[in-house]
This record gives sequence, C-alpha cells and structure tokens, in this order.
Amino acid sequence: MSTRLRWVLPFAGLLGCAVAHADQPTVPNTLQQRIAACTTCHGVHGEGSSGSGFFPRLAGKPAGYLVSQMQNFQHGLRNYAPMEYTVRLLTPDYMHEIAEYFSAQQVPYERKPVPNLAPSSLQRGEQLVTAGDPSRKIPPCQACHGKQLTGTEPSVPGLVGLPYDYISSQLGSWRTGTRASAVPDCMAEIANRLAPVDITAVSAWLASRDVPADTHPQPAGSIAPPLRCGVLQTSGGGT
Repeated sequence: MSTRLRWVLPFAGLLGCAVAHADQPTVPNTLQQRIAACTTCHGVHGEGSSGSGFFPRLAGKPAGYLVSQMQNFQHGLRNYAPMEYTVRLLTPDYMHEIAEYFSAQQVPYERKPVPNLAPSSLQRGEQLVTAGDPSRKIPPCQACHGKQLTGTEPSVPGLVGLPYDYISSQLGSWRTGTRASAVPDCMAEIANRLAPVDITAVSAWLASRDVPADTHPQPAGSIAPPLRCGVLQTSGGGT
C-alpha cells in the first residue's frame, strides 16, 4: 500500500462518519416534543380524544394524580400496553414535568354520547354518586371526588366531563384487577361492591352532568372521608 493511500483511507472513514451523522434527524429538546407520545392520544392540551371515549381528559387534573397513574403503569398496577411502553423509562422528574404541564391546562370540555337509560337507572346513578348505598358499604362518589365532582388535591381526579365509555371501563377494570392502586386500593374495594347495573347507572349519570363553571380540584384537606376509603359506617358499626 502506498504512503498516500495509507493517509487517504483514515480521512475517508472520518468523512463517511461525519456524513452519516449529519443525515441523522435532530429531535427538538422541547416540552411539546417530550409530551408528543401523550398528546397523540389525549389531545394537544390533554383535552381527551375527540374520536374515542376511551382516551380520557388529562387537562386540569391534579398533578399528583397524573404522576401516580404513570407510576402505576410503570409498576404494573395498571395494564394497557401502549401506556406501559410509553412510561417504562420515564424518570420521576420527567413524570412530574409532564403532570404539571397537563394539570395547568384549561380547555373546553367536549360532551360525549351517553346511552339512553330508563329514568330509574339514572336515579340509581344519582343516588350512588351523591348519597352512596350504606347497606352495601358503598360511599358516595362525592365523599372523595368533591361536591362538584371536580376532584381534590393532591391526587383525587375529577369525574365531571369524563366519557361514559371511560368511566364504565375503568370501574370494570378495577373489578377484574387490570387496574389497581397502592394499598389501600379504595376504588377496587368500592367497584367490587357495585353490581354491573350500578356501574352503568353511575357512568351514565356522571357523563350526562353539566360541567360546573369552576372545574379546579378542591384544595387538599377540604374533604375528610368518614372512614378508611370513604366507606360509610353502617348502623352496626362495620366498615
């Protein structure tokens, strides 16, 4: 090999590496780019998908709740493959950044279709949401989610404006064990006390409610559930 060729070959290799590197796309280091996986399904501002009732609204929910749900997907407490894939490598700081962004968003609500139920079924849904069913140790949804059902800081989500499909599917997920929370898993306990017709009634009544003027979650400490997981005390003193 000539002396000239021995000098040319290394430089040709360096040039090839530089060209290959230049052809690689540059990913912008922006918040919008970092949340692109979220907004694809949940909307640019976390308003929820307009084409499906199964991708819920993230906008305005307590940041603590959003962080805990990402952690639940990461730790296998919630099972949905796309979300598990999306969050599997997220750091705590990254999750808090995402949660704070969506929590601060205030965008209009979109009303989704609600099944046409008999008045008696909607009345049952209203009873469960506002008064519960002490005979079956079912507390009212308002006991934890607030009088206006807009949620409570730092980690109880609002229920107003959620689609019927999403509410009913999540209550079903708690019953089947495909959604869970850290112990005590209050919603799993409550969902398993609901009959299937109760889930339909609650979901339809909630999804048909008008959104209040102020949709912010209530301040932390403004609601004190009467007993563990908000389960109402019966006349016999049980929980």
